[in-house]
Amino acid sequence: MPTAAKAASRSTGTVLTIDLDAITRNYNRVQSEAPGAACAAVVKADAYGLGAIEVAPALAAAGCEIFFVAHLGEALALRPLLPGATICVFNGFAPGAEGEFIENDLVPVLNNLEALEQWTEATRAKGPLPALLHYDTGMSRLGLSDEELGRIVDDPRLLAGVDILWFMSHLAVADEPDRDLNKLQLERFASARARLPAMKASLANSSGIFLGPDYHFELVRPGAALYGVNPTPGQANPVDPVVSLQAPVLQLREIDSPRSVGYGASHSVTKPTKIATIAVGYADGYLRSLSNRGRCYAGRYELPVVGRVSMDLVTLDASTLPDDLVKPGTMVDVISARHPVDAVAQDADTIAYEILTGLGARYTRRYIGGPGLDGTT
Repeated sequence: MPTAAKAASRSTGTVLTIDLDAITRNYNRVQSEAPGAACAAVVKADAYGLGAIEVAPALAAAGCEIFFVAHLGEALALRPLLPGATICVFNGFAPGAEGEFIENDLVPVLNNLEALEQWTEATRAKGPLPALLHYDTGMSRLGLSDEELGRIVDDPRLLAGVDILWFMSHLAVADEPDRDLNKLQLERFASARARLPAMKASLANSSGIFLGPDYHFELVRPGAALYGVNPTPGQANPVDPVVSLQAPVLQLREIDSPRSVGYGASHSVTKPTKIATIAVGYADGYLRSLSNRGRCYAGRYELPVVGRVSMDLVTLDASTLPDDLVKPGTMVDVISARHPVDAVAQDADTIAYEILTGLGARYTRRYIGGPGLDGTT
């Protein structure tokens, strides 16, 4: 973390706690759901905002041997920490970057015929090289088209020299198990795989794992579930919470006459009210959409967000709390077991992924558990 950001994190007093033991428990829990498959860990986007440098070694110590990231830079940062692991890059390589993949023993996901041809060309000089082959079954983002797949089926020599570790695709609505698209993607995937030379396969993300054994194949790729996000929305969360966020009360203001609160005067006080202002804001990833709808907690007491979330501050209605429970310096729970990241996301009308990946640099980060990594950054 840059020096200025470190100084900022010390001055705000807001503490983000990340439980590495909970992450490894979640890994084991998800792995137990697919006992016949190998279990990777998706640590892209800095382990969903929680710190890949801390998270990935904890997962490796728990037995994970396969990791997925989005970009080459993420893979290069992890390679020294995971010397024996298979590190796969979802976005593949930019033209000319093949050498960095080979030099650092990284595995590209080949998303189109051009990438396959470039990787095949590299094998002529270096011998067989590992890769994943990605077929688009319904996301319409990355992956081979039906036409490109057909060309490979018609000419298997296109795969010559490439060691395909897994044939893969990605589910679009796995968190909605009743959607027909899940079965349609599964059928497309199985059909495509049957047309290719024998190779292992990977389809299921976090929620896909809970769709059942038909979706597991030889490798599952959990991401969000490792970090406490519920992979089965609408049901009890099968994984443990990982993050908690506490912010200090900066000031407690008692209002005894009609007055507005915050920018835009979007909240009006019409009766005696106590307003607690805490040190968190949208610059820290506490989304502006939580204005007048978010919730924090002091013990068992709920403190509704009143007024707009601003860049550095949030105002809470503390009127129902005993006088001695909230005062300047009191730590208020912003994310907690009582109000986990999925609940915060629901309040913000977004998904937990956005909440996690947006957690700001000004927090003091406290890691607990893991292989001797307890500490703060």
